[in-house]
Amino acid sequence: MTADDGDATTGRGGDVPLPRMLCDTAALAALEGASAGALWRLAESGRQLDANVVRIPPGRQVDTHREPDLDVLLLVLAGEGSLTAPDGTQPLRAGILTWLPHGSTRALAAGEQGLTYLTVHRRRPGMQIKSSGTTAPSADRTQ
Repeated sequence: MTADDGDATTGRGGDVPLPRMLCDTAALAALEGASAGALWRLAESGRQLDANVVRIPPGRQVDTHREPDLDVLLLVLAGEGSLTAPDGTQPLRAGILTWLPHGSTRALAAGEQGLTYLTVHRRRPGMQIKSSGTTAPSADRTQ
């Protein structure tokens, strides 16, 4: 379902990024017996975004959680369900685009058909390992 894992900088000149078709979300959403969780992940090198197609089986849910750092766009591709936030519960169905601002608390529940959705957000920076020999400046040093 994904394009090859090569770099997106192919073509004339060899260093110009080119648009690429990544997957057919309608085909992913229509998969019979798809398991719970991510059906697809954006994995291209040099990207600034992260994206996932996620499936919640019928009657299952993603418990209440909070994303402190990232705004997330959620587009329902197939099925139906609900989004619960402190201000109430909103129905979700195919075509609904929802903004989940950073700091917001929410839970998702799938209905009788399950729920398949696309999320897109800024890419998280990779983990950085710092040297254990690094010390804080001394309080009596002039800075």
